Amino acid sequence: MSARVGFGSDIHRLEAGNGLWLGGILIPCSYQAVAHSDGDALLHALVDAIIGALGQGDIGDHYPESKTTPGEASSRFVREVVATSKSEGWRFANVDMVIDLENPRLAEWKEKIRQNIAALLGIEKELVNIKAKTREGIGAVGKGKAVSAQAVVLLERRGDTKARDKQSIFP
Repeated sequence: MSARVGFGSDIHRLEAGNGLWLGGILIPCSYQAVAHSDGDALLHALVDAIIGALGQGDIGDHYPESKTTPGEASSRFVREVVATSKSEGWRFANVDMVIDLENPRLAEWKEKIRQNIAALLGIEKELVNIKAKTREGIGAVGKGKAVSAQAVVLLERRGDTKARDKQSIFP
């Protein structure tokens, strides 16, 4: 098989705190995620997507509560699964991610998050897409009680002779 797709999602409750980690970037705000690590829902979704594309279960299989420390940087998890994917001969064709958060608005943070994720994955930032959505007051995210994220990863075999089509489908 020359390509694999993985999907990941994550959600964390929010509590009073000193900032929210998203994509390895600390977003200043008056709350934080409740989690066994730093609670970075975006990186957790990314890790889950990579593990899924590799066909190796999910993030809980590899990083259960017993193997994590409160406040631990989720970027460690990303670096480890990226190393695994590379050792198995895969490279990232692209990554598409969504952050669901009512507040704060993330428009000013999306590019920095994109650059950080590209650096963590060792790829060009053009291969990473970040979208930020609100839930318009609906559900736990919409009421400001949670943050959620989703990620889709496309891996391709390194060394494939087929060149990626770098032409945009948009004029």
